Amino acid sequence: MPTRGFIERVGTLLDLTGVLVIAVGVTGASALFLYRCWRTRRVMDLYRPYRQAVGRAILLGLELLVGGDIIRTVAVAPSFRSVGVLALIVLVRTFLSFSLEVELDGRWPWQPRRPAPADTRAGPPR
Repeated sequence: MPTRGFIERVGTLLDLTGVLVIAVGVTGASALFLYRCWRTRRVMDLYRPYRQAVGRAILLGLELLVGGDIIRTVAVAPSFRSVGVLALIVLVRTFLSFSLEVELDGRWPWQPRRPAPADTRAGPPR
């Protein structure tokens, strides 16, 4: 098999994997959410973890889709036009990734994590 055909297939395989990761992740998170809602009847307590699971599936899928685009564009047809289109695709997907990251963690990826709140149920230290 020629190198160009092999690279096209690798890029397509990454795209397919990215779509499958999103589809399976969202389906699995939704099924788990519905099961937990059915068991506990506490929808509001389960909503945030559900959104986080869906967001993580989308983030991972986007990373794989960007990888497929990079492989196909740069390795197969590196013209100025194709690289420009790739740059726009990566820009949009990067914006989506950052938006999802802020939505999931409540902070930008470069900001330090907030310390966990102290457990105040035990009362003041003796």
